[in-house]
Amino acid sequence: MSESTIDAHTTEFGYFDDQQKEYVITTPFTPTPWINYLGNDGFYGLISNTAGGYSFYQDPKFRRLTRYRYNSVPVDTSGRYFYLKCDDHIWSASGRPVQQQPEKYECRHGMGYSRFLVSHQEIDSELTCFVPLGEKAEVHRLILKNSGERHRKISLFSYIEWCLWNAEDDGSNFQRNLSTGEVEVEDGVIYHKTEFRERRNHYAFYSVNQPISGFDTDRECFLGPYRGVENPVSVEQGKATNSHAHGWSPIASHHLEVELAPGEERTLVFVLGYCEVAKENKWQSPGIINKAPAREMINRYKSQYDVQKALTALATHWDTLLGNFRLNSPDPKLNRSLNIWNQYQNMVTFNLSRSASFYESGIGRGMGFRDSNQDTIGFAHMVPEKVRERILDLSATQKSDGSAYHQYQPLTKKGNANIGGNFNDDPMWMVLSTVNYIKETGDFSILDEKVGFDGDVSEEPNHFEHLRRAFEHVVNNLGPHGLPLIGRADWNDCLNLNCFSEDPNESYQTTQRGKSDVAESLMIAGQFVLYGQDFVQLCIQLGKRDLAHNAQQQVDKMREAVLAHGWDGQWFLRAYNAKGEKIGSHENKEGKIFIESQGFCVMAGIGIKDGKARQALDSVEQRLATPHGIMLNQPAFSTYDKHLGEISSYPPGYKENAGIFCHNNPWIMVAEAMLGRGEKALEYFASISPAYLQHMQQQHKTEPYVYSQMIAGNDAATPGQAKNSWLTGTAAWCYYAATQYILGIKPDYAGLIITPSIPAHWPSFVVSRRFRKAHYCIEVNNPYGLGAGKVQLEIDGKAVAGNLIDYAQFSGEHHITATIVQS
Repeated sequence: MSESTIDAHTTEFGYFDDQQKEYVITTPFTPTPWINYLGNDGFYGLISNTAGGYSFYQDPKFRRLTRYRYNSVPVDTSGRYFYLKCDDHIWSASGRPVQQQPEKYECRHGMGYSRFLVSHQEIDSELTCFVPLGEKAEVHRLILKNSGERHRKISLFSYIEWCLWNAEDDGSNFQRNLSTGEVEVEDGVIYHKTEFRERRNHYAFYSVNQPISGFDTDRECFLGPYRGVENPVSVEQGKATNSHAHGWSPIASHHLEVELAPGEERTLVFVLGYCEVAKENKWQSPGIINKAPAREMINRYKSQYDVQKALTALATHWDTLLGNFRLNSPDPKLNRSLNIWNQYQNMVTFNLSRSASFYESGIGRGMGFRDSNQDTIGFAHMVPEKVRERILDLSATQKSDGSAYHQYQPLTKKGNANIGGNFNDDPMWMVLSTVNYIKETGDFSILDEKVGFDGDVSEEPNHFEHLRRAFEHVVNNLGPHGLPLIGRADWNDCLNLNCFSEDPNESYQTTQRGKSDVAESLMIAGQFVLYGQDFVQLCIQLGKRDLAHNAQQQVDKMREAVLAHGWDGQWFLRAYNAKGEKIGSHENKEGKIFIESQGFCVMAGIGIKDGKARQALDSVEQRLATPHGIMLNQPAFSTYDKHLGEISSYPPGYKENAGIFCHNNPWIMVAEAMLGRGEKALEYFASISPAYLQHMQQQHKTEPYVYSQMIAGNDAATPGQAKNSWLTGTAAWCYYAATQYILGIKPDYAGLIITPSIPAHWPSFVVSRRFRKAHYCIEVNNPYGLGAGKVQLEIDGKAVAGNLIDYAQFSGEHHITATIVQS
C-alpha cells in the first residue's frame, strides 16, 4: 500500500496524491483556508480550497485585480465563484460560499493549478483554475455533466469583485473610491477600466467563451441589499439584472443558461486577464478602451482544446523543474517533501518573498532584502536565470556604505524608504545568494554586471564591489567587544535593542533611539564568519589574493571575538544589549538560550575542534527542542522589556517569544549534519516538515503540504498550532539543509561534492541530479551503518580520488557510486 493510500484512510481533511503531484482536500471546512498559488511569471493568483483569494499582476499592492477581505467573517468569502441553480437547488462549484453543501466535494491543489470536483443533484462539475505559462491571465475551465437520466436546465452565474488597483487605497479611501469604479461590457466580456481615462494604461477583463443570457457589474444589484456572496439575489431569482456599475463596487458576473441531456457534458472557459496598452493607443474610439490585446488573449483560450494544451504545457514545465533533483530514499515522506512540495514552495517564496499570502496582506512588506537573498538557495537549481536577475535587483537596492534597504517594491524595484535599513544582518545575505548561485551554475559573469547603489545609474560599480562593501559594512560597524553592531535588529526582527519603545503607536522596527554603538549580535558574528569565509574563497577563485588575505584576517578576528566574548559556558550568547549586558546567558532570568547564535556559530565552524559546537547543540536539544520543532528561546519572556523590544511583547510561546520559528530550525539541522549527526538532523527536519505531520491536521491548522513560519511552543496555550503558512524562508532552508548537508549533494565551484550525513540505519539512497551540463545518477551506499565519514567515489565504474565530481570532465549522463567508509 502506498503512502498516499495510507494518508487517504487516516487523515481527517485530506491526503497526498504523489502520482499526480496533488494534495487532495476532502471537505470545504478545513481548520483554516488551505490555499494554492497560481502563476509563476508576473501574474499570480491565491486560491483557497473553496476558490477564495485574489489575483494581481507583479505587485499585490499596486496591481491587484480582484478584492479580498482579510480577517473577514465568515472567513475567506472573497474569490472567484461559480453558482449553479437547478430545480430550485443552489450550490457552488467550489463547495462555498453557498451554504448548501454539495453531496460530493473534492479540491485538488496541484503544481500551479487547483481543481474542484463537485457533485450535486446528479450534476457533476469540474472547475480547473490556472495561469498559463507566460500569460497575464487566470483561466477557469468549468466542465458540467448531467450524470442523471433526465434533461436538466442549469442557471450558471460567475462572480468576481474588482479591486480598484491599489489594494491599500481600495480598502481605506472610500470617499473617493465609491465614485470612481468604471466598466464596459461588450460581446459578453466585462472590462474593468477604473482610472483608465486618467493616469492608468492598464485594465482588466473577465470573459467566457459561450453566449451569455445576462450580466451584472454592480455588486449590490447582483447580491441584493444587505446580502453576501453566500446568497446572491440574482442567483435566487435565476436572472441577471444587466447592471452597469457607476462607482460603488464594480464586479463581473456572467449569467448563462446551460441545458444538458442525460450523460451530456459541456465545457465553458472563463478568462480573467490583465492588459497594458501604450499611452498613444489607449482608446479605440472616444471613451471606449482599446480592447485589441484583450481579444487576442481571449482568442488563445477559445476552446477546451486550447485550455488542455496550456494545462499540458504547465504540467511539462513542472515535471522539468522538479526533475532537476529527485530522491529515492528509505524515507517516503522525505522523498515526497524534497521531490514535490518543498521545491514547489521554494518557487512560490522566491516569486513573492513575504508579500502576499492569507497572512501577508500584500500592501506592506514588499520584497525583503534578507528574505529574497535566502529564498534563492532553494531555487537556484530550478530556474537559475531568474535567481541571477533577482540577485542583481537586490544589489541595486544596496547603499554605497554596504548596507541595504530592508525591503523593495516589486513593481518599481526601488528600496522602501518607509522601512529604510540598518538591519545589520542584511548585507552578508547577498554573499550567500551570490556564492550559492555561482556554485550551482559556474556563472562568474554575474560579478561583472554593472549595478548602481540605491538605483543610481550615474556610478555603476560591478556586483563584486557590492559584495566587498557588504563585507566591509560589518567590519566598519563593530561594538565594544569587537562583535557586529545589531542596528535596528538582525535576522530576528523582534530583537530591537536600540528601540526602547513605550509608545504603542510606533513601530519597533522603524524606531531607533541613540547611536546604537553598543548593542552587538552574536548571530551576525557567526554569519560574518560563515559567509566571510565564502567571500574569502570567492576572492581566491578570482585571483584577488591580497583582498582574500585581508578578508581572512577580519574573519579570524571575528572568530576570536566570538570565542572570547560570546561563549557562555554551555552555549553561545545571543547578544549584548545597549547597556552592554548579556542576552542569552545563564545569568539571565528569562531568555537564557537562543537558537540563532547556536546555529550560525556552529555552521561557521566555531567551536567544532574544541567541542564547544557539540556542547551548544546538546544544549539546544536539552533546552529548546520539542516534538513540534525547536523553540527560538527559553525560558520565554513573561513581561515586556523595552530593552529587548518586540520579542517580549508576544505572549509566551508565540512567534519570536519562545515560539517555534521554523525558519531557523534548519540552521540546527545543518549544524548537526556537519558534526556527523545525521539522524538528529533528520529528526529535526521531520518535526516541522508537513509531510510528517498528516496525523495532526486539526492541531496544526495550516496547510499540511507546505511549511509555516511559526508553530506554537511549549509555553503557548496551543502547542503545535501553526500560523503564517507558505511565505517563509523555512522552505528554502529546509531544502538546502536536507539536500546539501543531510544527503550531502553539495554544489561547489569545481563540481559536486558528496558528503552525506544520514541516519546510520539507512542502507543507501539514490539522487538524480541535473548539474550544469551533466545529469548524474548518484547512488550513496552505507554498508557499515556509519551514516557519515569518508566517501569512496566511483564514476561510471572507475574509482576517483576524493569526493568531488569534477564538472569540467563530465557532460551527459553518468552513474556515481559513493560509499561511506570509516574516516
